[in-house]
Amino acid sequence: MMSETPATAAPVKLLLLDGHSLAYRAFFALPVENFSTTTGQATNAVYGFTSMLINTLRDEAPTHVCVAFDVSRQTFRSEQYPEYKATRSASPTEFAGQVDLVKDVLAAMDIPTVEMPGFEADDVIATLTTAAGAVDAQVLILSGDRDALQLVTPDVTVLYPKRGVSDLARMTPAAVQDKYGVGPMTYSDLAAIVGETSDNLPGVPGVGPGYASKWLNQYGSLGELIDRADELKGKKGEAFRAHIAQVLSNRSLNALVTDLELPLAIADCERTPFDREKIHEVFDALQFRVLRERLFDYLDTDVANPNERLEEVVVELERGQLGAWLTEQPRTGDFGLAFAGEWGRGTGHLRGLAVASPGGSSVWIDPDELDEADTAALVQWLADTDVSKIVHHLKGPLLALHERGWELTGVRIDTELAAYLLLPGQRSFDLVDLAARFLGRDLSESETDQGQLS
Repeated sequence: MMSETPATAAPVKLLLLDGHSLAYRAFFALPVENFSTTTGQATNAVYGFTSMLINTLRDEAPTHVCVAFDVSRQTFRSEQYPEYKATRSASPTEFAGQVDLVKDVLAAMDIPTVEMPGFEADDVIATLTTAAGAVDAQVLILSGDRDALQLVTPDVTVLYPKRGVSDLARMTPAAVQDKYGVGPMTYSDLAAIVGETSDNLPGVPGVGPGYASKWLNQYGSLGELIDRADELKGKKGEAFRAHIAQVLSNRSLNALVTDLELPLAIADCERTPFDREKIHEVFDALQFRVLRERLFDYLDTDVANPNERLEEVVVELERGQLGAWLTEQPRTGDFGLAFAGEWGRGTGHLRGLAVASPGGSSVWIDPDELDEADTAALVQWLADTDVSKIVHHLKGPLLALHERGWELTGVRIDTELAAYLLLPGQRSFDLVDLAARFLGRDLSESETDQGQLS
C-alpha cells in the first residue's frame, strides 16, 4: 500500500477527477463543430473539461488535486463478466486524441494523473479516497459515474454533472438519500438490483429504484434481502428470486477497489504554482486564449486583472424614465445592444431590445410600452454616431428598425461578423456558443430567455 500523508500535516482538501468520464460528458455537452483549432483538431471535450476544472479549483479551493484515467476497456471486470460495458458504442471520431490533449493541459498545470492497467479510474479514486480518510482529509470527487456515489460520507462529496459543463449536483449523504431513497453505503446494493444500462448490467425485470429502496430499507442490506427473498410478494418478488445470481454478479462488479498499489501518495497531489510558460505553450496550441485568461484570473492572485468584469446591475425603469437613464450613462466605453424579435425574408418585427451600459447597468426595453418622450429619446440615442455600440447579428434587427423608421448608427462591432472572420469555416454563430468559446462564460437560460440575445 502506498505511503500516507502524516497525520500531523496541514488539513488536506483533496479534489479527485475522473478524466475520461468528464471529457466524454464535455464532448456531448459542447457542439463539436464550434470548438476546433485552425488545423481542424476538435477541442470541445478538452475545452469543457478544462472549464470544469478551472471552475472547481476556483469555487472549492482544494489543497491537493489528482486526475484518474481509464487505460482501456479491458479490466478485471470485463474478464469476470465479458458483457461488462460491451454495448457501449465506439467513441466518435472527433473525440479521438482529445483525452491526450486533456493530459497536456493537466501537465501544463502541474496536476498529477494516474491510471492503472486492469482497473478503472473509479478504482483509483476509491483508493485515494480511502487513503484520504486515514488522514482525516476532506475529499471532493468530480465524476459523471454514479458508482462514485458509494464513496460519499460526511467527509466525501461527489460533484456530479447534471447539465452542460457548469451545472454540478453536490451529492452529500443527505442528497444521495433524498434522490435514491438509500444512503451511500447502500447505493451499490440498489444499483445491483436495478442494474446499470451504461455498464450493460441488467437489473431485475420490473423492479425500479422505488421498490429496490423499499426492500433495502425494510431488510437492511442486500444480503439480508436475499436471505429472506421468499418473503417478497407478487411478480416483483418472483422476478427478484429468479435473478439473484445476476444481482450478486452486479454487486461484485460495481464494488470499487480501495487498496490499489498506486505510484503516488496524497502528498504528491499537493497543488503547486503553475508554470506560466507551459500554460502559454499548451493553451496557444489549443487556441484557448480566453480560457487561459480565466485560468490566470481565477488562480494567479499575484497577477492584476486589468479587464475585471464589472458587476452587472439590471435596472427596472418606470414609464418615462428611459430618456434620463440613457443620458446619465457614461460615454467612455461601448454599449452592448441585443435585439429580440422576428425577422427574415425582407421583413422584421422588433419585440424588444436590451442595452448594457459601460457603467455596468443594463435595461430591457419594450418599444411598444414607451411613452412619446422615451420613444424620441431612444430613437435619438440609436442614431447617435457618438454612442459606440456593439451588437450581435445586426442584419435582421436592421429590418425591424427600418419598419419603425428608426436609424441605427455608431455600431463599432457586430460580433457575428467578428466571429466569422475568426472562424470562416463555421456555418452558424450562436451567441451562447461564442460566449462559451471566447469569453469562457456559460450563459444560463435566464440570460437568453425570451430571445433577448437573438
